[in-house]
Amino acid sequence: MSLIRQFLSRDFGPGAKLGAAGLIALGLMAMTSVVVVPETQQAVVVRLGQPNRVINRYHPGQPFGQTGAGMSLRLPFVETVVLIDKRVLSVEMDRQKVTSSDQQRLDVDAYARYRIIDPLRMVRTAGTAEKLQDQLQPILNSALRQGLASHTFQSLLTPERGAMMAQIRQALDHEARAYGVQVIDVRIKRADLPDGAPLERAFAQMEAARDQEATAIRATGMKRAQIIEADAEARAAKIYADSFGKDPAFYDFYRAMKSYEATFTNPQGKGSSTIILTPDNEYLRQFRAPRSR
Repeated sequence: MSLIRQFLSRDFGPGAKLGAAGLIALGLMAMTSVVVVPETQQAVVVRLGQPNRVINRYHPGQPFGQTGAGMSLRLPFVETVVLIDKRVLSVEMDRQKVTSSDQQRLDVDAYARYRIIDPLRMVRTAGTAEKLQDQLQPILNSALRQGLASHTFQSLLTPERGAMMAQIRQALDHEARAYGVQVIDVRIKRADLPDGAPLERAFAQMEAARDQEATAIRATGMKRAQIIEADAEARAAKIYADSFGKDPAFYDFYRAMKSYEATFTNPQGKGSSTIILTPDNEYLRQFRAPRSR
């Protein structure tokens, strides 16, 4: 500017000064009409207070270097430019109390990751990125409350948590589309029970639930064991019956040997017993020599 003042202070004719001033004004207008948009930004051109067009709009899968970034033109004094980030952004939820379906009051910290995919709609509804965050926070709080209200506290500790967070993300994404925003992910950083009696009561309920589950598993196992044992005994009885029909003498001999084993052996090695039988007793028939024909 000092060079411009020195140039105008020189002793030139009126026409030369007017021409030089015009050239300077044109140069300044040309400088203010050029907008440089980086790769990581998308620019909304606002004409007389109304969003008009987008420079370097986000497109999924568009590689760096092949976007609309770089220098663009705008009308000086008529159009202004609002720069909006193309990258994935995050919004933090204030720590708050949420009630689960089993009436557990939880202290929850959560956040959401999002991307602005419709900058014109975002500028029309929110104006700036900072105001957009203020708009998204209550929506996230509401979606989180509704999502946790239909699930138990224990579901947060199981793989069911993934499906629950997917439902919350879908609900938040549906609401955020009105602001030109795509919600990519929602995560819970912490979900704690308040200290004191609620925490102890929750632990007692969890312990009782685990004991009940263990009892049910043991009962099911015993039932299956009884069914398997009964099936095995039935199959054994059928095999014995089939063998008796094919060779009654062998079956009689086998059953007698099993009876002798149970009667005369002492596998435990405890105590002793004495049995007195006459040699011609029917019970000892397998010990007698077969009669000659």
